[in-house]
Amino acid sequence: MVIVLHPSVTAEQINELKAELEKGGCSAWPTYGEFQTIIGVVGSTHKLDKDKLASKNYVEKVLSVQEPYKKANRLFHPENSVFSVGNQTVGGNKLTIIAGPCSVENENQIVTVANQVKAAGAGFLRGGAYKPRTSPYSFQGLKEEGLELLKIARKETGLPIVSEMMSIATLDKFVEDVDIIQIGARNMQNFDLLKAVGQTNKPILLKRGLSATIEELLMSAEYIMAEGNENVILCERGIRTFETYTRNTLDLSAVLAIKKLSHLPVIVDPSHAAGKWWMVEALSKASIAVGADGLIIEVHNDPANASCDGPQSITPERFSALMDTLGQLAKIENRAI
Repeated sequence: MVIVLHPSVTAEQINELKAELEKGGCSAWPTYGEFQTIIGVVGSTHKLDKDKLASKNYVEKVLSVQEPYKKANRLFHPENSVFSVGNQTVGGNKLTIIAGPCSVENENQIVTVANQVKAAGAGFLRGGAYKPRTSPYSFQGLKEEGLELLKIARKETGLPIVSEMMSIATLDKFVEDVDIIQIGARNMQNFDLLKAVGQTNKPILLKRGLSATIEELLMSAEYIMAEGNENVILCERGIRTFETYTRNTLDLSAVLAIKKLSHLPVIVDPSHAAGKWWMVEALSKASIAVGADGLIIEVHNDPANASCDGPQSITPERFSALMDTLGQLAKIENRAI
């Protein structure tokens, strides 16, 4: 349920309404917009007297939320979510550009790439320390050593770091060391993991599952937000279809759909979507044109010898040229990098 309040509502009236809703066994979540305040209500809302609520002189209307996701729903939060990560912002007018290698391999590699993507204009450094791989014989990442190397790169460049967490066992380490915790596509419906990161104050980058629907992605975000962490970034990274030429099929219509349904920022991963480096530039431009709030791009200084995902990684030189192009496109879309 969503209760839309008149612009003239007072803080005292909001607190009184919250107390009444909580007494009825529901939790109330006010959202203070520039022109209007709304209260999202979660719980056994069927027990509430909607006519009584609507009769209050400071209530404009009472709306029922039909979708199963509540806190991720745009009805709960009509304005786009914007939050800070270090000296960067996510959401809003500024595009979020996350770049770096698929996996951290050694100190020279991650520091070199970090400096290069920063020089090109990236706002965040990505790098995998723990790697979920289809084959148990593939490179699984440097694990804790990889996190330490990411911290060295952050210290040198100032870039906030984004890295994927696979297990609740490493939660404390990730909360301490990482600026944005990534939940990968394979763990999108690992509900215990979602609940655990929902109890932290760290921004969460949630990737769409390989065959997940848009509603399933939003419900996974709801798991995180229901625990109290509302700083969630959604990522479209391509879904599995019958097509085999590309690694996945990039669903750009999902960006439009999600932004209509939810207030959460949406970014696109063109690298995993295509699996081919030469498609990354065009798909990045298309993502910004369709309204994405940012990109996460794999950049490697030696893709031919990368420990993983070399074929989908672009070189720092290509990334720099792409950033110049994206800067021009962002201006056309009234955005900035």
